[in-house]
Amino acid sequence: MENPYSGKSIIIGAVISGLILGGVNTYVVKQFGFSTTTALKDAVVSLQFWFLGALIIGNTIRFYFPKQSRIIFFFGLVVTLTALWSVLTGFTLHFVQRRILGYSDFFELSLPVRVAFTLLLFTALSMIFAFLNILNEQHLSEQRNLEAQNLARETELNNLQEKLHPHFLFNSLNSINALVAIQPENARKMVQQLSDFLRSTLKRDSKEWVNLSKELEYLSLYLEIEKVRFGHRLQSNISLEESTEACKLPPFILLPILENAIKFGLYDTLDEVLIELKINCSQGMLTIEVSNPFDPETAGNRKGTGYGLKAVNRRLFLLFGRTDLLQTKAEGNIFTTKVLIPQIT
Repeated sequence: MENPYSGKSIIIGAVISGLILGGVNTYVVKQFGFSTTTALKDAVVSLQFWFLGALIIGNTIRFYFPKQSRIIFFFGLVVTLTALWSVLTGFTLHFVQRRILGYSDFFELSLPVRVAFTLLLFTALSMIFAFLNILNEQHLSEQRNLEAQNLARETELNNLQEKLHPHFLFNSLNSINALVAIQPENARKMVQQLSDFLRSTLKRDSKEWVNLSKELEYLSLYLEIEKVRFGHRLQSNISLEESTEACKLPPFILLPILENAIKFGLYDTLDEVLIELKINCSQGMLTIEVSNPFDPETAGNRKGTGYGLKAVNRRLFLLFGRTDLLQTKAEGNIFTTKVLIPQIT
């Protein structure tokens, strides 16, 4: 929303108003038989002090806008400035037009009309500036609310990101603990891979989007860790179209989905399990499907916080304001999680 109390809009309004008032003032004075020069001088002097009054009104209301007794405040301001205008204009015009025959009598006769017009003009200006001030306060209030919302959203995104790392780390440490006694070599290998994985994580900026290829490299490190844990039982296949090369996505958003697929795919079986990733991009939408086998009878009793998919869904909502970007479906013994990432151009 554009600031309604900008200097540019005020200057444009002042110029237009000045041309109209000056033209009317000149025309009226000429109707009483005075020359164009005399009429222009009258108009210039009147405009000069009208603008001075408008400047005082504008700055007074801009920097001091009482919450109570506004009518009394505006009335006192308008009356004071009208009286000041009358004194300054009368003195200046008498001096400038002192050699013009009949002008002094004309000014004295026209003074009540001038005062009444100035009173109305300053009243209208006070109302306009008061209205602009209210609009400006609303504009600033909306800006503050927007900044507060953005800050809250950024804070929540950061909190989600901070939670995702421990979520994966705890699972990995539990796996290492299970391997230490029965497969110490694999446990050491997994520690090294976990170290490499976390080191690559620290180098990434969680606020900047990453190329899909970089995110897949990151997921490959994770899969290597899990393959040490599950051995030959974990198989993975990633298929992607050429159209996805230029696609980007928020970092760390696929890891909890892959974790979820491994947890539901391997925990209840000793057979080989294939985790598939299918990736394509069309019409400005990156689509990623992660499929894993699962046992419908035991899936509902799976232990865990269930945090991963909820965190992904929440992140997508905070980033795009949509609730339809994370979809899941179960067909037979295959569970599929679909993520839609709108491509920001």
